[in-house]
Amino acid sequence: MARPEDLIGTWRMRAWTRESASTGETSDCLGPDPIGYISYHADGRMMATVFRRDRPAPPAGRPRTEGEKAELFDTMLAYVGAYSLSESEVTHHVEAAWAPDWEIDLSRPFQLERHRLTIEAPGDDPITGESIVQRMVFEKV
Repeated sequence: MARPEDLIGTWRMRAWTRESASTGETSDCLGPDPIGYISYHADGRMMATVFRRDRPAPPAGRPRTEGEKAELFDTMLAYVGAYSLSESEVTHHVEAAWAPDWEIDLSRPFQLERHRLTIEAPGDDPITGESIVQRMVFEKV
């Protein structure tokens, strides 16, 4: 069982994939090489940010249209809150997020092997309704 001190630190995302439960097909969630970090602190707080590496730069230098803003929003995620551990799950108690509907408790199975953290998020795809498992792989910084 992982101890809270085993998670403390900053972890760089190496992959974020989506696996179909029915077909086993795997695809990248935010492209093949997302930029992201998750940090766990000794005071029980955490934060996570992930961005698609090839995010489009708005033509005017900053997003001006609703479409430009939506495209940027759809190529990232960010949230902060507290965290707690059970035997095989980490729960993020989200207090603020890029999408307010994420301001909930997110319980995720995880595996910790030396300097590699893998967090899984089984559930239904919010767009297709298909049963999936999202897998996020991090390396300790």
